[in-house]
Amino acid sequence: MEKKVILVVDDAPAIIDLLAGLLKDTYKVKAAPNGKTALRIAQSAKPPDLILLDIVMPGMNGLEVCKELKGNAETNRIPIVFLSGEADEEACERGMEIGGAAYLKKPVEPESLFSVIEILLP
Repeated sequence: MEKKVILVVDDAPAIIDLLAGLLKDTYKVKAAPNGKTALRIAQSAKPPDLILLDIVMPGMNGLEVCKELKGNAETNRIPIVFLSGEADEEACERGMEIGGAAYLKKPVEPESLFSVIEILLP
């Protein structure tokens, strides 16, 4: 069976490396260092099955990326899990209102990460 694809979007290379390291045995991992790259990958011929999306990023933030993806018929079904380090509760709640499926606080607990992914990618 082909591995599900998870797109990790974060402006911190260390976070991308950490998450990719945790996920690589179970999932195929793609990475994007910013919102524009995330949109390009998500709107490609082979979109990801799930997106782990940082909220606080320079340029296009995670909320803007989510809004764009949820407003597009080709990408609106991709589950989005927000990752929040500096983001406040209000930003996390806003993310859920605009279409996020879940959010996890950084540093991400591996057990919580896998639990959320398993629920969203049966």
